[in-house]
Amino acid sequence: MDWAVRICEPYIGVEEIEAVVRVLRSGWLAHGPLVEEFEEEFAKLVGTRYAVAVTSGTAALELMLRAAGIGEGDEVIVPAFTFIATANTVLAVGARPVFADIELEYYTLDPESVLERITPRTKAIIAVHLYGHPADMKTLREIAEDHNLLLFEDAAQAHGAETPEGPVGGLGYAAAFSFYATKNITTGEGGMITTNVEEVAEKARLLRNHCQAEKYLHVCLGLNYRMTSIQAALGLVQLRRLRRLNEARRRNAELLSKLLAGTPLILPRERPGYRHVYHQYVVRVDPEKTGITRDELAERLRRRGIQTAVHYPRPIPDQPLYRSLGYPSSSRIAPNSLKASRQVLSLPVHPRLRRRDVELVAAEVKRALSGEV
Repeated sequence: MDWAVRICEPYIGVEEIEAVVRVLRSGWLAHGPLVEEFEEEFAKLVGTRYAVAVTSGTAALELMLRAAGIGEGDEVIVPAFTFIATANTVLAVGARPVFADIELEYYTLDPESVLERITPRTKAIIAVHLYGHPADMKTLREIAEDHNLLLFEDAAQAHGAETPEGPVGGLGYAAAFSFYATKNITTGEGGMITTNVEEVAEKARLLRNHCQAEKYLHVCLGLNYRMTSIQAALGLVQLRRLRRLNEARRRNAELLSKLLAGTPLILPRERPGYRHVYHQYVVRVDPEKTGITRDELAERLRRRGIQTAVHYPRPIPDQPLYRSLGYPSSSRIAPNSLKASRQVLSLPVHPRLRRRDVELVAAEVKRALSGEV
């Protein structure tokens, strides 16, 4: 379909293209000094001592957990409402994900729900900074300290997001970022682990390179999760653009909220003192208030050329994989997550939008809500 406004468009400029071409001409395409430079610059962004680049955000999550010693017999508390990689990587290291509910206002872990899920087998909590809004890390850190748990961050959607305690990525034991094509900065695919714990960084570097302590000396079970120099070159340019790109997202989000004020939609909120970076601009469509469902609104916008998306249409416990593993439905354990999955709709907010694009989105949303089909 020829969209009038797309839900996302990677911001790739001449500088990114030139950086990649320089790598291609150099002949050093695989893991090299550019990756180390990208790691150093990214660590500065989040304020950590170490950053370890890998092949994807999922790889970052998995290696982060492995490097921290999470494994067989451990339980890890994760949100019921997020992308499935957060829970799947817990399964991948042999541990058991335990689902907690979210706060509907911010779509992040509800600390009270986390407290209810802690058992003698609980080893860690993964806080997801969903849609670019940081989780309540201060309260979650207090819970983790009180119960001797590790606190991890899934910051895949939150590059540059901030809390009163500092930027995300440096607020827990370790954090995982994604550089997928739709993220606030991209390397096509790619990921990063950030931490202040030297042992975690060293183990992650081993694990990403077949646990090769020196050439052809393998000291544990690892695989190839190495980032390429091509990806790092792209990432370095994107990193220099991050603040400007995030400010564009915030301006677009502020304008959308201003134009949609007064409609029956439930608009995104920002916790006081926090800096939302709007990886997604997510509204909730409550049929009792709007008179139409989320899917009906999305279809009306599709007909007008406005692309939307649903992040995410079902909570993780309701995925066939987790039902087959015996997990109870989200209606029993995570009602807020279930409500969100039925009502959330992402509207375009990416930095390539012009003001008239944002105004068009808002105008078409209002038309669709008014009953025009």
